[in-house]
Amino acid sequence: MTAPRVDRSAGLARFSFNQATSMNWPLEEAVAACADAGVPGIGLWREPVGAYGVERAARLVRAAGLTVTSLCRGGFFTADDWRAENLRAIEEAATLDCPVLVLVSGGLPAGSRDLDGARQRVADAIAELAPHATAAGVRLAIEPLHPMFCSDRCVISTLGQALDIAERFETEAVGVVVDAYHVWWDDTVHQQIARAGERIAAFQVCDWITPLPEGVLLGRGLPGEGCIDLRGLRSAVDTTGYTGPIEVEVFHGDVWARPGREVLAASVEGYLRHVL
Repeated sequence: MTAPRVDRSAGLARFSFNQATSMNWPLEEAVAACADAGVPGIGLWREPVGAYGVERAARLVRAAGLTVTSLCRGGFFTADDWRAENLRAIEEAATLDCPVLVLVSGGLPAGSRDLDGARQRVADAIAELAPHATAAGVRLAIEPLHPMFCSDRCVISTLGQALDIAERFETEAVGVVVDAYHVWWDDTVHQQIARAGERIAAFQVCDWITPLPEGVLLGRGLPGEGCIDLRGLRSAVDTTGYTGPIEVEVFHGDVWARPGREVLAASVEGYLRHVL
């Protein structure tokens, strides 16, 4: 069944430009271009924001009239310093007035084959972090990644697995990320989106392009360049009552090589044509 279209006159009201889509674009230029284009939100990444200065970045975004829609990323719970690093991430999100900290869980510990144990470690870590995040006004959002990343980047591979953990906590404390690139292939994804309901903390879109480049991590296309039914996923997410930002987040070397304003314009056009 074809998903219903949204009136394009709604335009960019929910659009957010994720910083990773133009990774080499200086933050000041990206923020200024978003403001010029009438884009209301921007998703930020900790590394470039840290290099710029978290408090300085917060002032920059506020002065431009933008909202930080997500901060990526916390998680990677196999690292020795995971607790301290995630507490810093929560503090940074709060400084940026960002309501959502995206968690990428990390893969298997070195030398381990205990996948169940690794997933339990994720749940235990989130249990430790959740009170701190709630006190800071930040919601933790578990992001499942495509199964090809299970060994080294994320042992949470499906939206269902993410919900199995999130549902142990208050809805306001722990939610999930619906990222089209990572969940589109799952034959239960619409059921899991319905199950998620108010736990959807972030919705991210890009496209799946084939053949994948050698570095599959950088294999995302702009909306409309691949095979994902982005409008269908958006409709499913909207049906749950989610009215929050829709971030365009693309990792691809060719996209990163293009001028930032050109990438922003292409992201907006792809969003309007293939997501709304």
